[in-house]
Amino acid sequence: MNEDQLLNLAQRLGKTLTPGDLDHTLSRITAAAVEALPETDYASITILHADGRLETAAPTDAFLLGLDEAQYDLHEGPCYEAAAEAVHVASPDLARDERFPRYAVSALAAGVHAQAGLSLFNAPKSRGALNLYAKQVGAFRDLGTLGVLFQHQAAMAIDYAREIQNLREAVNTRTTIGTAVGIVMERYHLTDDRAFAFLTRLSQDGNVKLREVARRLIAATRG
Repeated sequence: MNEDQLLNLAQRLGKTLTPGDLDHTLSRITAAAVEALPETDYASITILHADGRLETAAPTDAFLLGLDEAQYDLHEGPCYEAAAEAVHVASPDLARDERFPRYAVSALAAGVHAQAGLSLFNAPKSRGALNLYAKQVGAFRDLGTLGVLFQHQAAMAIDYAREIQNLREAVNTRTTIGTAVGIVMERYHLTDDRAFAFLTRLSQDGNVKLREVARRLIAATRG
């Protein structure tokens, strides 16, 4: 792929991977992978959470849930390794790949003969990998610059989506705590500072996050 083609692809991806909330962004990434990456028939995203739990997000076909689950159960396969080790993994011919003999049985039975995993993000609380699936033997032999470019564009979209999500969560938390402070002020005839201090003390004494204390108070009041 020459420089003009790469530039054109970068522009297409920039338009396709429009940032929004996290679920929307992940769905756009897998859809764009099938559309833009050669030989890619299906795609999904694996998320490895801090507690070790593996989860599939935004599969382009429902049957991928079973294939991803097989890799999680076996601790074997390109998507598992890409998420667990934060690396790029390619298997152009699963039937002959000695690294994944047990998983290959499930993949071949589903009509998948080649697979690749691209590390997408490595955050403090989670890791993510893009899983690419192909029906054709020999796919993904050389993703090269194209794979790196897609990974970079997708990671940027995810980072932006996370910022949006964190901002929304912060606003929601502030609103919840503010509502709870108002309830305490009215119930006990306190100033806002004293009401906030009251909630903070409940949080510390109960070893419960302040937003959860506020949420419980609101729920009890409305219930």
